[in-house]
Amino acid sequence: MSSLLRSFTLTSSILVLSACGVGQAPTTAVGTCFIGGPIYTAIDAAPKLAGVRVSASRIIAVTSGPVTKDWCANDRIINLDGAALYPGFTDAHAHLLGIGLREMTLNLEGTTSIEELKSRLAEAVADTPKGETVYGRGWIETHWPEKRFPNRTDLDSVSPDNPVILERADGHAVVVNSAAISASGITRDTQAPFGGDILKDENGEPTGMLIDKADQLVADLMPKITEARKIRAYEQGAKLYASRGWTNIHAMSVNPDNIPIMENVAKAGNLPIRVYNSIDPGNGFKSELFDRSSQALIRTRAIKLYTDGALGSRGAALLAPYDDDPGNDGLLLITLDEIRPILERALREGVQVNTHAIGDRANRLLLDWYEGAFESVPESERAVPEPRWRVEHAQIVAPDDIPRYAELGVIPSMQPSHAISDLHFAVDRIGTDRLVGGYAWRSLIDSGSIIAGGSDAPVEVGDPRIEFFAAVARKDLAGFSNESWYPSEKVTRQEALKMFTIWSAHAAFQENELGTIEPGKEADFTVFDKDIMTIPEDEIMNAKVIMTVVGGRIVYRAD
Repeated sequence: MSSLLRSFTLTSSILVLSACGVGQAPTTAVGTCFIGGPIYTAIDAAPKLAGVRVSASRIIAVTSGPVTKDWCANDRIINLDGAALYPGFTDAHAHLLGIGLREMTLNLEGTTSIEELKSRLAEAVADTPKGETVYGRGWIETHWPEKRFPNRTDLDSVSPDNPVILERADGHAVVVNSAAISASGITRDTQAPFGGDILKDENGEPTGMLIDKADQLVADLMPKITEARKIRAYEQGAKLYASRGWTNIHAMSVNPDNIPIMENVAKAGNLPIRVYNSIDPGNGFKSELFDRSSQALIRTRAIKLYTDGALGSRGAALLAPYDDDPGNDGLLLITLDEIRPILERALREGVQVNTHAIGDRANRLLLDWYEGAFESVPESERAVPEPRWRVEHAQIVAPDDIPRYAELGVIPSMQPSHAISDLHFAVDRIGTDRLVGGYAWRSLIDSGSIIAGGSDAPVEVGDPRIEFFAAVARKDLAGFSNESWYPSEKVTRQEALKMFTIWSAHAAFQENELGTIEPGKEADFTVFDKDIMTIPEDEIMNAKVIMTVVGGRIVYRAD
């Protein structure tokens, strides 16, 4: 047993954990002293420490060493035994409910072909009563040998009677079978709603692929998510994230009705990590939802909007048509007339706006719309002078638009894993030349921006090691890269650390409480058994989470 785990065992009567290793332990009666391994602060001027002392939920002292037992005073000592401690990692863009539901439903992640998709679907159909909808998500066709989207005929062959709805990994397309098409009344003459598309075959018949808002046509067939199921999903999602080393999640597109449910989960002691909510405003938003303080772990002060679709499903709005679909330049999901009053009201009421934009046309339009709102509502009329509005994803940006982020004070919120998955097909979609502004982390930082780093789970896995590796290596997990991936856009390890700590904290107005290791801040720590700041990049994925600490409480420890 390592000395870290020996020290932990000695204090287990005080730091009580649930049997599964995750839970909210009561704060120690005495302080806790972390020593014995490298401690990274995410502060450029003082990047490394030798010891940290914690009392209750906060950091009370730090030292760069040498550390003696006397420095720890009467604290309980946790000897890191060479493991590396970092500020708590934040996933600045993910979907907590979806992460939990992914663990509870037909998970199609890693499906390697249409034939495997059919095989997994057949197993689910066999366990589903006749006539009930089978729902799954997580498939992505870009590496499949068939080189195409799945279609209704594929699904009909294994599910002729049960309606089937299978959501693409990015959440911006579904494939449905004939039973679902029939039950929803979709025909060759059905018009797609604004912001959506119904793909059709050479005979004009629906193929079963519904892009973006066209999925509304089958919404009534979706399995209902009961409150009990939501509770379980929040518990499972938060537990999983604590085990991966995340201490905080910026939860996107949250249904406002789910906030009380989430708060009750936290009050019951089953929400071990922090949650910063961006709600789905629907047709408006209620000001009383924001800055709720009844649960210390949960903050709600932002709304989530959508400008366009996704690149993989050819719904991202582009300045020029897709190379592999010349008649298509993507989809806009909102208009200026719709978004303008929302933006102006948000400025006056101090509500943060976080808006999805992937294509270069969507990013340009969104920056234009943000800029117009800033001009319409001067600082004297704003509830918060620095609104810190964000562009979620900012995947493909015209080079001329890159400096505008810093000029406008708009934060790009980006997910490095998108680059190492999307770049396998992005060249086919838009070509190498347009990718010069794709996933442009280095260019954005050099222009004066900070980047809030996230994962977009359950679209991606939601593993901080993958995100950190992707940011610093700009290679896929097999080590592949080429010049079309623009390797010069990778970041330094210190920058990657800040993307998931202090920059994400700033992007949530939490930089005074979280994001660095210094006295006065909350004691949120992520501990890996390997030092991801120094080990060879091909070893980053071998690092294992040893401990996750939130507010001075050990909420996860490795067995």
